Amino acid sequence: MSYSGSDNTGGTWRSDGGVQPHAFDPVLQPDLFRGVAIRRVFAFLIDLVVLAIPIVLGVVFIALLGLLTLGLGWMLFWLVSPLSAVWAILYYGLSLGGPHSATVGMRIMDIELRTFSGERGYFLLGAAHAVFYWISVSVLTPFIVIVGLFNRRRQLLHDLVLGTVIINRQADDLEPARRA
Repeated sequence: MSYSGSDNTGGTWRSDGGVQPHAFDPVLQPDLFRGVAIRRVFAFLIDLVVLAIPIVLGVVFIALLGLLTLGLGWMLFWLVSPLSAVWAILYYGLSLGGPHSATVGMRIMDIELRTFSGERGYFLLGAAHAVFYWISVSVLTPFIVIVGLFNRRRQLLHDLVLGTVIINRQADDLEPARRA
C-alpha cells in the first residue's frame, strides 16, 4: 500500500503499489498502435542507413589517408569500431531524447517513443534504449520479435524492460487514456 497526497491534502491509501497505469491503452486508443510493428522495421532500416553513412565516410577517409601516408594512416582503423558504437549511442540518445522523441527513421515512418506514463523520451533513456536493443538482439534475436507479436502495445523486450512504448505520431493529438 502507498499513501498519496501530502499531510494537508487529505490523501488516501492506495493498494496498487504506487504504480501508475499505462498512459496509452490499445483498447481505448487503437489508432496509436495500428501498424506500429511494421513501421518499426522500416524505421530501423532507415536508421541503419543514417548510422552507416558517417561510418563509411570515415572508413574511406582512413583508407585514403593510409594511401597518402604510405600505410601509416591505416593504423587508425582500430578506431572504427569504438567510434561506431559511440556514434550509435549518441544518435539514439540525442534523437530519442530530442523534441521529436524519435529517430530520423521513426519520424519518416510517423512513430515516436513515449514512456508508460506518456512522457517524451530523454537522452539517457534513448541511449539505454539503443544499448538494450543491441544486447537483446545479439542474445535473444527471435525472442524479442515474438514478445512484440504477443502484446497489445507491440512492445519489444527492451521496451518492456525500459518502460517505453512506440506509438503512431499522427494519433499523437489524442490525450493519454484516463482510467475512471
